[in-house]
Amino acid sequence: IKEIDKFNQLASRWWDPEGDFKPLHDINPLRIDYINSYKNLNNQKIADIGCGGGILSEAMAIKGGIVTGIDMAENALNVAKIHQIESKTNVTYKLTTVENLAVLEKGTFDVVTCLEMIEHVPSPKEVIESCSKLLKPGGSAFFSTINRNPKAFFYAILGAEHILKLLPIGTHEYAKFIKPSELEYWARSASLDLKDSIGLKYNPFTKKYSLEKNLAVNYLMHFKKKTSQ
Repeated sequence: IKEIDKFNQLASRWWDPEGDFKPLHDINPLRIDYINSYKNLNNQKIADIGCGGGILSEAMAIKGGIVTGIDMAENALNVAKIHQIESKTNVTYKLTTVENLAVLEKGTFDVVTCLEMIEHVPSPKEVIESCSKLLKPGGSAFFSTINRNPKAFFYAILGAEHILKLLPIGTHEYAKFIKPSELEYWARSASLDLKDSIGLKYNPFTKKYSLEKNLAVNYLMHFKKKTSQ
């Protein structure tokens, strides 16, 4: 509930490219290109889990995806709905949990994205299981989160929140950060095979983000659902 309240309070600032969510706007083209390079999104049925104000959802819809965006932060969803009127994109937004969606729409999605979300939930393992349930056999899942180590603490909390002010203070809790090995273990337990992983790096001097092989801080993983159990 605390996490949902936190994002509700920030709702009106989702689409300000220089505001609290500037990092999401900056990294979105990198994320979209990465996802689209593994799975052409055109005419694919996509579930965006923890969609917030719709930054990723809209971008995937622009690529031709048939997108359902879900979140439990109602104010953020309202911002997403208002913004898509302006942007003329077509996304179906729902106030629901991934667990509920997995019951109603099990095995119907080609792609599931769950980016910058599992480090904010009580049970990331259950979220990953539900994401897997949503996928058709052979479907793709993409997760991004933050590694748990001293470097990640320095860059993601001290650096991003306190020093560079890229994010509001209190956005992240170190104890909730997730090691790549943990994410892969939970995914494998949920019939998801790891296909690729990539790190995300921020250069404070150029103020630019780039993809790199090092997973020390922010990272993104691509999984495929097993075609047979």
